[in-house]
Amino acid sequence: MLTGIEEVDWASLGHAYGPADDVPELLRGLASADPAERETALDGMYGAVHHQGDVYDSTLACIPFLLELVADPAVQDRGCIVELLTSIGGIELDDDEELDELGSEDEEFIPAANYAMAAAAIAAGADVFLGLVSDPDPEVRLAAPCALASLHPEPARVLSLLRERLTVERDTEVRLALVAAVGRIALRHASLRAETVDWLDWLARAAQDPGLRLAALAQRARCAPGDIPDDVVPWVTGLLEEIRTSVNRSAAPGAERAAAPTLIGQVRELLEEHAAGRPAPWTEELLRTLHTALDDRVDDRIALILAQLRSPDWGQRSDAIWLCGGLIRLWRGRYEEVVRLVGAQLQDPEPRLREAATSFLERLFELGAPAADALASRLAAGPAVAEPGGTGPAGAAHATGQSPFVGRSGRDGALLALARAGDARAVPLLARALEEAEVRRELLYAVDGLGPSAAMLAPLLRRRLAEVEFDERLYDRAAPLLYALAAVRGAQALPEVLRMLREAPANRRDWVREAALRTLAAFGPAAREAVPDMRRLLAAESASVATAAARALWAAEGDREDVLPALERWLRPGTSGADWCAAAQALGEIGPAAASAAPALRPGLVSRDLWVRVRSAAALWRVSGEASASLPVLLAAWEENRHARVDIAECLAEMGPAASQAQLVVLTELTRRRRHNAREGSSGSHDIHLDEKLLTLCRAALARMERGAF
Repeated sequence: MLTGIEEVDWASLGHAYGPADDVPELLRGLASADPAERETALDGMYGAVHHQGDVYDSTLACIPFLLELVADPAVQDRGCIVELLTSIGGIELDDDEELDELGSEDEEFIPAANYAMAAAAIAAGADVFLGLVSDPDPEVRLAAPCALASLHPEPARVLSLLRERLTVERDTEVRLALVAAVGRIALRHASLRAETVDWLDWLARAAQDPGLRLAALAQRARCAPGDIPDDVVPWVTGLLEEIRTSVNRSAAPGAERAAAPTLIGQVRELLEEHAAGRPAPWTEELLRTLHTALDDRVDDRIALILAQLRSPDWGQRSDAIWLCGGLIRLWRGRYEEVVRLVGAQLQDPEPRLREAATSFLERLFELGAPAADALASRLAAGPAVAEPGGTGPAGAAHATGQSPFVGRSGRDGALLALARAGDARAVPLLARALEEAEVRRELLYAVDGLGPSAAMLAPLLRRRLAEVEFDERLYDRAAPLLYALAAVRGAQALPEVLRMLREAPANRRDWVREAALRTLAAFGPAAREAVPDMRRLLAAESASVATAAARALWAAEGDREDVLPALERWLRPGTSGADWCAAAQALGEIGPAAASAAPALRPGLVSRDLWVRVRSAAALWRVSGEASASLPVLLAAWEENRHARVDIAECLAEMGPAASQAQLVVLTELTRRRRHNAREGSSGSHDIHLDEKLLTLCRAALARMERGAF
């Protein structure tokens, strides 16, 4: 075994962390009889030799030995090695011709060439995977179909093999893997697609197993998304009900494992925990595939999610929540009933379902209003009921006398969702949270949506700010409190805010000062005592501090004499984009009283920096009231950078009839179904809120434009 491994000069090769002289030990570890050694070796392969999907020269050198290990039936956990090879060889370059155009000395040529060489090397030995579809080890059979579909150079041969194997395979998850591999081949090879789609359509209707029919339907939709049947929702809903009633619900739980010291082990444990107690956990991936194929058919996707949320199976309801999280993040739609039903899950005894519901509702902000009653009820209920001696989070809570609603996915998460929905019932609960030793910072940033009722929080916020120590955590602890005090206009905390402004140590001093000055600006004339400090900081070397001081001074006194020159000094050639933007925004907030600054703003309209152009154009409108120079800049930026649209829409709403030529742009945005800031594979906590804010501003702008036309 591993013949010739010593003949490779591993020290001359490299991986993510330097010389690859440790690779032979990793390869031998994959063949070890000790499960812990095998897992540690596999973790090392992914962590160094195939780090984040990269292919190094040492990765290429490993391929023959990995293929040898896969072919040896005496090696255990070969399914993991098959998955590793599939990952190494499965990178598909967008354009093979790019390799020919790049010179051998081009730095970008090496990684591209490595991917191509890895795919070629594994394809040359891919016949080893053919025999694995009937291997005695189900984990090997589970991994083999994807390897064949991704790596074998004869797709028609593989397609026939997979379809034949499906007639004799009895393991449910392996059967699903076979169908998924058939779909993958159809997607990768157009010449085989039509016949494969027909076969999948037949299987979706003829198979006895409802899980197999659902898998075939999902792959059919994936391969032919433009030809998904109109009755897909009732079809899928019926299959899910069949699965729920037919799958054995009394399966014994899997054997417990010791705590895994590796990243791979930890991921495995999380997946096992997610699947525990669910008779058909594989339906989640099938539905995810189907939702991806449905894409912009938002109404169908919502209808499918609603059906799942009404299922008696808590696992299906949990799947629906996670699937809806991806849907609502990317697409606009009518989600009121979905949100209401998700809120209803907060009363379910299954802690994983409550956690999923809470996590989903946290990100909805105003869209979470239909779940507000459920959130308030859950928060008022206190500790969840658990059977004595029960296991899991609820059981542990019962044993300790604590509520399972703690931390990110518990009470604080539900409270955050309620506060972000703008529900006043969150205020007394926030007051209670402010009495605790630690307060989740997001709760403090949610105060600004609670309106006048949040004023009662000011004394508690003041007390906590007074307790903040001047250590390395100063900014992280003080900034959320300062933000919340600004939101509630808690001017009684002026002494504590001045303490931050005057005594902040050098570490992150400018950040603390800026936050304190923003709070003073919110206090307005009530902060007159701080005017000498504001005047002194007008000359600060930091633009963020100086412009924040100017805003605060204007809010306190309304005197332009010192404020306008202090801001205009940042509107000069050579000023950085961020500094220019800070000054322009401050001038825009002052409005017509800063009209004399209009000439200083105009050069920003032709800046190379898009944000300088946007901030300058908006500020120019706000100080001068003239749209002719600003509007073309704003409309050009609208098309150039979608992330600028919220700021631009706010300005257009202020312009009203003066922005009438933007009417088509605004109307077009309102008719789009995809969120303006949608990103595949990633999201921010405020993405949905920002898109909904854009829609609100666009509606306001359009209404003002239309009123001005009559």
